Amino acid sequence: MEPSFTTDKLEQELKQAQQFGRWLSDEERLALEEEKTQALRMIEQQRHRRLRLIVLTAVCLLIPPLWGIAAGLSFYLLFPETAKRLALFASGGLIVLAVLSALVIGFLLTTIANLLF
Repeated sequence: MEPSFTTDKLEQELKQAQQFGRWLSDEERLALEEEKTQALRMIEQQRHRRLRLIVLTAVCLLIPPLWGIAAGLSFYLLFPETAKRLALFASGGLIVLAVLSALVIGFLLTTIANLLF
């Protein structure tokens, strides 16, 4: 191992010990490193997904029939949490509308069947 690498690692461990008020065990140190790795991986996945959505939005902007999709993707890119809530609300509304439509159509069909027979 390189001496500077070992010194840097010891300094990092000293900073962690000062931060936590004690030296961390090997398991705790590994758990912290794993959490950092997971967080970095999650950030990288989100960045990659966002880049793909931006490219898809650009493609949709170039094709006029897909401008509605481009507007939706742009809204999602700008306001992800609000877009998720809005999509959830809209899908719930569509489900309620579908159930009500099925009930109305069923009622109309039974009414027409009773009139004809």
